[in-house]
This record gives sequence, C-alpha cells and structure tokens, in this order.
Amino acid sequence: MKHLLNTLFLTRDDLQLVKDGQSLLVKQGNEVLLRKPVHMLGGVISLGRSYITPQAMAFCAENDVALSLLSPNGRFLAQVRGPVSGNVLLRRAQFRLADDDKAANNIAQAVVAAKLVNCRGLLRRAARDQTLEADAEALALAADRLAQVLRRLEGAQSLEETRGLEGEGAAAYFGVFGRLISAQGDGFAFNGRNRRPPRDAVNALLSFAYTLLAHDISGACQAVGLDPQVGFLHRDRPGRPSLALDLMEEMRPMMVDRLVLNLINLRQVRAKGFAIEPAGGVRMDDDTRKGLLVAYQERKQKEIHHPVLDEKIPLGLLPHVQAMLLARHIRGDLPGYPAHFHKF
Repeated sequence: MKHLLNTLFLTRDDLQLVKDGQSLLVKQGNEVLLRKPVHMLGGVISLGRSYITPQAMAFCAENDVALSLLSPNGRFLAQVRGPVSGNVLLRRAQFRLADDDKAANNIAQAVVAAKLVNCRGLLRRAARDQTLEADAEALALAADRLAQVLRRLEGAQSLEETRGLEGEGAAAYFGVFGRLISAQGDGFAFNGRNRRPPRDAVNALLSFAYTLLAHDISGACQAVGLDPQVGFLHRDRPGRPSLALDLMEEMRPMMVDRLVLNLINLRQVRAKGFAIEPAGGVRMDDDTRKGLLVAYQERKQKEIHHPVLDEKIPLGLLPHVQAMLLARHIRGDLPGYPAHFHKF
C-alpha cells in the first residue's frame, strides 16, 4: 500500500478497501492500516487481488475518485468511474499537445534527455567496475558520446531532430552493451540490438522484458486517464501504444537493462534455455520465461528515491508516478514534464 500525490495504490493481495463514513479504510484482516477522507483522493489503483467492497466502489464513483483495477503484471483490466469525469478534458488536452509540434517536442526532449542520462549512468557505473582496461575505456568513450548527444539535444528545434538524436544515443549505448556482459562466452554474445524476431539470447531477453514494461506503462497511462496510443516522441500507428513507448524510454536502463545484465552475469539464465527457430529467431523455453517474469516482479519491489516526490517508492510504481506527473503537465498544473533521472 502506498499513497503518492493524491492516488492510493493497493500493492498487495491481502488488503481490503472498505467505506467508513466519509472515508475509505485500507484493512488487513481486522487491522486498519490507513484511513483516508475521500475528498483527499483523486484515484485508487489496485495492482493485484485486493478485496474492494461494492460499497467502496459506489462511494468512489459518487465522489469522482477513479478506481482502476490492474493485474499483478500491470495489465489494465477495468476502471470504475462515476457519470461525471474529467478524463475527456485530459485526453483532449493530450491530443492538442500531440498535434502541437513545439509542445510535443518539449515533452519528447525531456523523455530523451532522461533516457540518455540513465543510459550514461549505467555505462559509467559499469566502467568503474570493469577489470579489463579495454572494456572500461570503450564504456567511458560511449558515455562521453552520450554526453555530447545530450548537449546537442538542448538545442533540438524539431521532433525529427530529437528523434534523430535519440537514435544516435541508442546506437552509442548498444554499441558497447556487449561489453557489460561477462558471460558472452557462455552463449550470450551481443552484437547489436535486433528484434522481430530477436536473433540471439540477449535480444530475446531484452525484447520480452521491454514488452512487460510497456504493458505496465500502458496500464498506468490508462489508470490516470491518458490515452496510451497517442504519444509525443513516437508517431501514431494503429495498435501501437505510442505514449507507453515514450515513457518507456526513460525507464529502460534501470527497469530492464540492469535486470537482464544481472540475470546473465550472475548465471541465473543459461544458454540451453534458448532455441533457434527455423526462421532464425531465438525463443526462450518456458522455464527461462518464468524465471524472467519472477525476476521482473522482484525487481519492481526494489525501492528507489524519487526526486520529485522526495520519498522512497517501489520501482514498480515508477510508471504510475511518471504517468501522473505527465497528466499534471498536460492539465497545465506543471510547467514541464519532469522525466525521471535515475541514480545508479
């Protein structure tokens, strides 16, 4: 259970949400863990199998408190809302900003800047820990290259320029990603990012974990009333969650890349858990996929300090916090989108 900004998160399966007078109570068995007056809440997000009484659902709807139900894996399931909703206004504001090249570029620049800083942080930390001088030097050079791209990003005047710099930064980052893998000789060689289908075990792990993260962020966007398909950095495309992909850029290094590197370097996944399909793609077996799912859920429990909220939160709530902050910027409550800059 966590209360961030004006949203209550139910993060465990054994919680109950009940109505008591003009308040909502969070209970565990007969113990009351939290009492929150309804006028202090803007939303309730259940990330599991909490028990919510029908009276509490109706109470939320009557008081315009959005009640969102997500699966334990972050997939959006349903939302209970009353007849009066401000979501249409938020979505219309989102669509207007997405059609405004300058406003969209401002948000895209914030997202790309955080991505480059977070990628650079991961490389710099790895460079300090490297025992091979050649690897440490290559990682440090790539980190310097990302710093150069960051400086040019500040002057990007268009979305196309921002997208180009994002691609340049990604190329520099994945150009040395293989040097972060100490188990390359164990069947985990990495020679660049590829997908659809992934052609090696590392890319298979990255692609699957990125899909999990995109699901989490898409659910978070829907829970705060944003349309996950209308993005700023990524162009609209039928069926593509462009906004979720936007927000994912800043979270990839700490929520996925670090996880995949740990699984490989700590020998928690083995090359025998992958098979090459006739078309050339690489596929995980069921046990490897299950291990990755468990590790991803455990990774989301790791606590981080969020600089905007100035408090500790589980890493798994980061998509929700960033979606809420973006919604506040779109509503005009914040002058800019505060993307997340992570400390490695």
